Amino acid sequence: MADISRTTGPATAGPDIVSAVTGRDKALPIHVHSLVKTYGEFYALDNVSIDIQSGEFMTLLGPSGSGKTTLLMVLAGFVRPDSGSVKFGDDEILLLPPHNRDIGMVFQNYALFPHMTVAENLAYPLKLRSIGKAEIGERVGRALDLVQMKELGDRNINALSGGQRQRVALARAVIFEPRILLMDEPLSALDKNLREQMQFEVRALHDRLGITTVYVTHDQREALTMSDRIAVINEGCIQQVDPPQRLYERPETFFVASFIGETYRLPVEVRNGSASLFGQPIKIEAVPTSNRPDQILILRPEMLHIAEGLPSENENQISGTLRQNVFQGDSFVSYINIHGNHEIAVRSQHRSNTSLPEPGSEVRLSWLVQDTVILAEEDKV
Repeated sequence: MADISRTTGPATAGPDIVSAVTGRDKALPIHVHSLVKTYGEFYALDNVSIDIQSGEFMTLLGPSGSGKTTLLMVLAGFVRPDSGSVKFGDDEILLLPPHNRDIGMVFQNYALFPHMTVAENLAYPLKLRSIGKAEIGERVGRALDLVQMKELGDRNINALSGGQRQRVALARAVIFEPRILLMDEPLSALDKNLREQMQFEVRALHDRLGITTVYVTHDQREALTMSDRIAVINEGCIQQVDPPQRLYERPETFFVASFIGETYRLPVEVRNGSASLFGQPIKIEAVPTSNRPDQILILRPEMLHIAEGLPSENENQISGTLRQNVFQGDSFVSYINIHGNHEIAVRSQHRSNTSLPEPGSEVRLSWLVQDTVILAEEDKV
């Protein structure tokens, strides 16, 4: 299958600018331990623990109401938890007010001042820190260079495009040399094409600056594209923390399997470390951790292919009836009925010199043993 681990676009700022704005030696690890936050009987955070490495790009991923933004607001100091510990490096910071935590913050709506110019917005956090006028001017100039807005310092915020406003918000967040950068769904207001472009720009900026970054999103593709690691959160609990590719290929819970990517499920029976699918034995690489006999096989459309012959030693195979082929530009999706009322989909790369079986045809589907993921229903969160 294709490598979906994160990639980044070309860097846009020279080392002299980077070293002037911040430095990798300033990045701090974050240690969160047993964090609890309740609103009445509702647990926004339920005993959350996570360690974020110095200079890491960590994404908090989950649906609305999962607790990801609450966790970010605890790190920022805008929400006080009921119990637990948060350390930046070796220092406990839960009792520190936000302005003493030395963090940069990028909000969902950017929180820029519309009555100020671009340069004035950048200068504002420096003025609050009583930095001299000459140094403010130098830092503003370097920050504008960093986000490729050198000629727009005098422009009014209302005259900027969405992408330009995003760059101003990023520049303002890092201009005072924070140790940690927190970002709350900063790209959600942008259209699809601009959003995808800004994903690479944000990641490239992180790589240049080396700041420990915590990024909140509900967009799984955005998380897979940008992150060193992803923490999947649901109902106030962390489900899994892993690099993007491992998270995608080896989900540990039903929620992660269904929330990350497209999945189909078939019932399997597991006994004494062996698995069978509709009475036929299948090969498994890792023995399921649960002892329950009734478990579920997780299949992703791009990991399956329509086979012409019997499976190889490192493959599993099942037969079914092809119901429909749907053309989607770069690929075809074939919907196949398995064992009566079970349906799964197979995604095939579109090539002009190949053809697919006709609807109604009996087909064989193969997938690698290493892509065979089995989860127990009790693992569902």
